[in-house]
Amino acid sequence: MKIVIQRSREASVTVDGKMVGQIERGLVILLGIGPEDGKAEADWLAEKSAGLRIFEDDQGKMNRSLLDVDGEVLLISQFTLYGDCRKGRRPSFVKAAHPDIAAPLVEYFAEKLRSLGIKKVDTGIFGADMKVALINDGPVTLVIEK
Repeated sequence: MKIVIQRSREASVTVDGKMVGQIERGLVILLGIGPEDGKAEADWLAEKSAGLRIFEDDQGKMNRSLLDVDGEVLLISQFTLYGDCRKGRRPSFVKAAHPDIAAPLVEYFAEKLRSLGIKKVDTGIFGADMKVALINDGPVTLVIEK
């Protein structure tokens, strides 16, 4: 399981011209799932995301977590994180989980974030052609893999 976390001031996702998710201050999390991934990986990454100290304190140091700042999450499923570009010019996605495995884990990940105390967790629509807009704050962007 892989995630790309982007600290954002605001973000939204639209599908077919309709906004389906929107947050204010918080994190945009792009979530990629591999075929061997399960709830243990989702739990670890959700806990890491909620507790990661990447928000500034009063002295401008990254000492506060998403929970500390009462931040929100926009969670987007992103199978292309498993794109293998080592050969040729077209990425191979054979290392991405099949939708039957990935879709329930994306929902599980969102529910895990909520259970950890994140009050607002919006998502895109799994498998849809999504348009994601964000104002990356910092910019702060991290890649985490479990």
